[in-house]
Amino acid sequence: MKKPARLENFPIMMFTISMGLSGLSIAYQKASHLFHFTRLIPDFLAGLTSLVFVAIAITYIVKYFKYQKEVKQEFSHPVRINFFAAIPISLLLMSIMYGEINVQVATVLWWLGMFLQAYLTLHTISFWINRNLEIQYSNPSWFLPIVGNVLVPIGGIDIVNRDFLMYFFAVGIFFWVILLTIILNRIIFHNLLAKKFMPTLFIFIAPPAVGTIAYIKLMGEFDLFASFLFNIGLFFTLLLLFMYKNFIKLEFFISWWAFIFPLTAMTTASILVHHKTGSVFCYYASIGLLALSTCVIIFVAYKTIYYMLKKEICVIE
Repeated sequence: MKKPARLENFPIMMFTISMGLSGLSIAYQKASHLFHFTRLIPDFLAGLTSLVFVAIAITYIVKYFKYQKEVKQEFSHPVRINFFAAIPISLLLMSIMYGEINVQVATVLWWLGMFLQAYLTLHTISFWINRNLEIQYSNPSWFLPIVGNVLVPIGGIDIVNRDFLMYFFAVGIFFWVILLTIILNRIIFHNLLAKKFMPTLFIFIAPPAVGTIAYIKLMGEFDLFASFLFNIGLFFTLLLLFMYKNFIKLEFFISWWAFIFPLTAMTTASILVHHKTGSVFCYYASIGLLALSTCVIIFVAYKTIYYMLKKEICVIE
């Protein structure tokens, strides 16, 4: 009875693991060009990311066929529904990751991720509109269905027309601004976030960081708007590092993986901005962020494995 119970409680948030790993793999791919180190690290991370994503996907598919009721409950939950966007985000990140390994695989992953992202964006926003949601349900995980849109142009720039990609970029940036206002209002003027959602504050970094990369890919230059996006991402990075005391004593939750993807996105954005401008600050910022992302992912992976062995993950909350 124990094994089915754990499968029954296998959370959709597990896909944030593949998000974090693929983000780190991309950061190391870009860093290998900048710092001229061995390709063994990004290639190893790409292989590990692929295995982890397949394992999580197969497990969740099995859960769907055995416990459809529980999956449908997650898909209609005001908080958990946002984490379904981790699936297309993982696919889109892996398409970027495979862009330097196998173009055919990258293309297939991009099309899958793009279609799923387009559907989940429409479904999630209509869900928000049609439900009478309470303010306490809003948290930074709401950015996930949005940030995936901004990822679409990065992997798709060599696949489809730029005008098509501008649709996703526009939707992502537009709703980022709206959600930023809503979520800051909730955090500042209402009850504090539950401790398990404190790591999701790092998602504040992701939209402007990914937006910087997508905009440069679309426009081919680092102009005023790209600088604006990058510096907003930098501000949220500094703010959350300044607030480190809020995170160091947190009890472990699978939401800790929310630390990783935003940090790796900011790392990749810093590398790209250095490549475009020659900025010395971005050069050293990318080194520091890459080191920080690596340390954080090692620690979070250790904690995840530790609590999995203790059978304290995939339990009833």
